[in-house]
Amino acid sequence: MSTINRIVILGAESSGKSALAEALAAHYKTVWVPEYLREFVEQHQRVPRQEEQIVIARTQVQREAELEKQASEWLFCDTGPLMTAIYSRHYFPGPDAELDALEQSHQYDFTIVTAPDFPWTADGLQRESAAVRDKIHEEVLQILDEREIPFLLVEGSMQKRLEQVQFALSFLLS
Repeated sequence: MSTINRIVILGAESSGKSALAEALAAHYKTVWVPEYLREFVEQHQRVPRQEEQIVIARTQVQREAELEKQASEWLFCDTGPLMTAIYSRHYFPGPDAELDALEQSHQYDFTIVTAPDFPWTADGLQRESAAVRDKIHEEVLQILDEREIPFLLVEGSMQKRLEQVQFALSFLLS
């Protein structure tokens, strides 16, 4: 069995995580893990409550494990427990102990952060504002720096982002 490289794509709302994950999966002929939060909001027609944050993160991780079996060399994950914890700190007093533990322990082979460098777009219940997007983006960068987690910040058009990731991933393999 070959090793699958799990790549997480982090970023604030409306910064292109899903589009990038899907494009990378297509380029590398593999699968990607869609963001479960999006499905949750559609299904329930509301944003999750504080006590549901752990359900969001657990389901995301569970789907990673399921899709990893179908992956070919790479598994691109549209978000991870870290983003759920960040939003828990933004909207609620913070993550509960279980979410905090999951956030701290769940590891990826490489981290990509999407820059909020194009116009913010409203998306129903799930997105709040460009100001919140910028604040969350700064928090993502700060946490990654504090924890000394290496990451690639991708910027520009989808083509430019793809090129930046392809260049970085070529080094991950060598």
